[in-house]
Amino acid sequence: MTVKRKRKHHDFLLCAVIGLVTGVANGLFGSGGGTVAVPAMVHFLKADEHKAHATAISVILPLTLVSSVFYISKGHADWALTLKVTLGGLAGGYIGAKLLNKFPDKVLRKIFAVFMAAAGIKMIL
Repeated sequence: MTVKRKRKHHDFLLCAVIGLVTGVANGLFGSGGGTVAVPAMVHFLKADEHKAHATAISVILPLTLVSSVFYISKGHADWALTLKVTLGGLAGGYIGAKLLNKFPDKVLRKIFAVFMAAAGIKMIL
């Protein structure tokens, strides 16, 4: 196997592991896959910060669909709550996607880190 081919194989396996961990986080916690996917893509795959955020969103959609089927089939969905949160989420998703390109990588990374730290602290307390 050539060096280039070994690297492609390694990258594929690394992507698969990142996807697996992201999927487990998404399925187990009901979301949170982005908190795994973004740092993993940036640090292990050397992805551009903006592309990692955009890619994480693209990856999380199918993961969420799979998890949703399981949760819905088990009767765990609160449809009134789902509708209300979805309406806000649609607006927030649009605003967030527009804001993504306004920040340089360094600032985006810091905003993401502060958000993750605040969420972690809130969960501990």
